[in-house]
Amino acid sequence: MNKLSFLAIATCFAISSCSKLLNEDVRSQITDDYISTEEGFENAVNAGYSFLKAFYGGDEYGASITVFGTDLFTNGFDGGIKYLNTYDANLNPRNAACNAIWNSLYMAINTCNAAINRAPGIGGMDENLKNVRVAECRFLRAEYYFLLVQLFGPVPLKLQETRGIDREATRAPLQAVYDSIIEDLNDAVQTLPVEASDYGRATKPAAEHLLAKVYLTKASSAAKQQDDYDNAAKYAENVINNYNFKLLDDYSKIFEEGAGEKNSEVIWSVQNSKDFLTVGLGNTLHLYFIMKYDDLPGLKRDIQNGRPYARFKPTVFTLQQLFDRQHDGRFEKIFKRVFYCNNPGTFKNNHGETITLNTGDTAIYLSDRKLTADELKRSDSKYSVYNPEEQTERVFPVLNKFLDPERPDMNEMRGSRDFLAMRLSETYLIAAEALMMTGQKDKAVKYINIVRRRAAKTGHTDAETTNNKLAMEITPDQLNIDFILDERGRELLGELTRWFDLVRTGKLIERVKKYNPVAAANIKPYHILRPIPQDQIDRSSTEMEQNEGY
Repeated sequence: MNKLSFLAIATCFAISSCSKLLNEDVRSQITDDYISTEEGFENAVNAGYSFLKAFYGGDEYGASITVFGTDLFTNGFDGGIKYLNTYDANLNPRNAACNAIWNSLYMAINTCNAAINRAPGIGGMDENLKNVRVAECRFLRAEYYFLLVQLFGPVPLKLQETRGIDREATRAPLQAVYDSIIEDLNDAVQTLPVEASDYGRATKPAAEHLLAKVYLTKASSAAKQQDDYDNAAKYAENVINNYNFKLLDDYSKIFEEGAGEKNSEVIWSVQNSKDFLTVGLGNTLHLYFIMKYDDLPGLKRDIQNGRPYARFKPTVFTLQQLFDRQHDGRFEKIFKRVFYCNNPGTFKNNHGETITLNTGDTAIYLSDRKLTADELKRSDSKYSVYNPEEQTERVFPVLNKFLDPERPDMNEMRGSRDFLAMRLSETYLIAAEALMMTGQKDKAVKYINIVRRRAAKTGHTDAETTNNKLAMEITPDQLNIDFILDERGRELLGELTRWFDLVRTGKLIERVKKYNPVAAANIKPYHILRPIPQDQIDRSSTEMEQNEGY
């Protein structure tokens, strides 16, 4: 276990920035006894939420470790942690990404442990409220351990608060870790309310969604049990059938910034704020999916187009094969392929032709197919056109789900978007996968088709709309694990699930080799787990094994 003193954890309580609606209480000094008061306990629970940002958008590590090195994204030109995509020698036990995530998740767990362990001794607090807060911490602890077990396999299982230096670190059996996660979530399901008192707190349906995903993942692990898929389907169907969640009619509306982030499809989200005094890093995902547009003809950096870190480039598979472009409307709704001039003047376009651009003119068009000479008519064109073969690590279509034009200036890294961690469409896909694995393809297809019908392009007439929806439906004979992975890719593209999905389904090596040429050369079977940080092994007084291959 990491050498964490309680005073270090108490500092985390003091600076927690949990959500827009969870009150934040900044203090300069906190004693060990503070958490044993009602006020301190409440702040400890809030602090437990704050660590969610360490994985879900607070920096690039959580995104990089789940988006890179998959079939759907490869690396852009910039950044220092491309090793998570290239699987080269820098993906070793001393890499910064795994070390930062490991430390953050264990600090989060110890924060939750402190609140859970201290709760019985707190007097004068409403018992029902106290029980709900403890259930929130158990939900959070399960979430943090679930991330750890997916990334690293068997990990140290610590369920008591660490109040001094603890150098013992023994990896618990995989079954024990999953048992702890499921026990925490079962308690949360029994205690949490259906709707949170403050938006962003854990709820019963969020715990059930997470339970469904835990069972789905466990079912293909070394800790699998016969009823895992049945349990995954049961909890997913309960979320689908017994609450008021509903898919939005328009897929693009899910990601509208501001009030739109709180919608009928969102089961649970990680909250952020426009208050830059307390937001910390906020949500930085707006940085990483943007191409390097600001050095192209007619363009300069602005707030609307974003600050271009150019980390994650969609693979050719994502851009050319994944979507049914005739009937599926999601590609057009989530990719930005046109940039308009914000830097007027006379330039050479990407084919060496002189062009004059005025503000608002099309400056860049990223084609999804190779255009013919007649289509291009380059002599008349006032902008640069990049055919697919001309798109590079610097120039590529931009995933727009996380763009944040409400930042105060063009260089601001801190974003205010919520991270939509659990959406109903994923619940449908979890149910479908679990049912398929138990041989219930007919029922599984019904859930798949609900998601696909929503994604259908809208025509100009009712008949066209109906035809598009019917064309999106599949039959049981078309359903297999690759189709489910493709559908999860189309629906959840970029939403920090992909590496987990490929590992869970046993498809990481196969699909990376097939669809990600940059990663294909070095990826090995042992890459289904990340390396245990060497610093953790070195600091431990007990022998701690490294994952195979590292």
